[in-house]
Amino acid sequence: MTVAQALQDAYALLAQVPDGKLDAQWLLSHVLGVKRLALTLMQDQPLSAAQEAAFTDYVTRRAKREPLQYILGSAHFMGRRFVARPGVLIPRDDTETLAQMAISRVKPGDRVLDLCCGSGNLAIAIKLACPKAEIWASDVSQEAVILTRENARQLGAEITVAQGDLFNPLRGQRFDVIVSNPPYIPAGELPGLQAEVGFEPALALSGGEDGLSFYRAIIREAPHFLAPGGFLMLEVGDGQAEALHALLPPGFAHWQMARDLSGLLRAAETRRKDYDAGEV
Repeated sequence: MTVAQALQDAYALLAQVPDGKLDAQWLLSHVLGVKRLALTLMQDQPLSAAQEAAFTDYVTRRAKREPLQYILGSAHFMGRRFVARPGVLIPRDDTETLAQMAISRVKPGDRVLDLCCGSGNLAIAIKLACPKAEIWASDVSQEAVILTRENARQLGAEITVAQGDLFNPLRGQRFDVIVSNPPYIPAGELPGLQAEVGFEPALALSGGEDGLSFYRAIIREAPHFLAPGGFLMLEVGDGQAEALHALLPPGFAHWQMARDLSGLLRAAETRRKDYDAGEV
């Protein structure tokens, strides 16, 4: 079987999968260890038996709607490759809006917390952009904590990682910036989401009956962990920005919102009011 034949077979199997043709190319380039665009110059190249078997396995998994990132074992975030695997939420481009918001605020010497860190993509991206800041990451999931540490080692980011429910493992700590991409999908909506989402852990997706459970818990506790003048930044789901206004804690500035590349309100920022008026 040649590259061209393998791709044609995969296209047929993935005809009902979103971006199926593109995914087939990514999978075959991964099997062959080449850039995806190089496949155009390799159409007549035969696959070895091992390569054909590996590609068939990958395509079969993708046809069952397993996320491409889990099959490839990686996902890209802020221009860097992160290890991705089942049991931990896959980093998404939407979250880059929150990362950029945080990076714009972090100063040398600041202490930053990534709460509900998942694969560690936020914490690591902030550390690599702001190397003189002290970065912490925390998640209730042991799988997430292990993966965050692995990604930090792979990408050369020196961060501190803790395991526990929300702020529980961070008692006594104070931070200048707290960022979080918490679970925020209403529980009743999970069954109707894209099939790929069903492969990701519900623990990292479900935000309770109305999707706001984690926002309430984080906003309630954050004032005890923020230094004077500290920033709280949250990723928000579609249509949830308005709900945050009612959850604003006393002593904090009004939420400032940022839109993602699709034009949706995606990141929200507030700040403790006990800072000098001359600060930016």
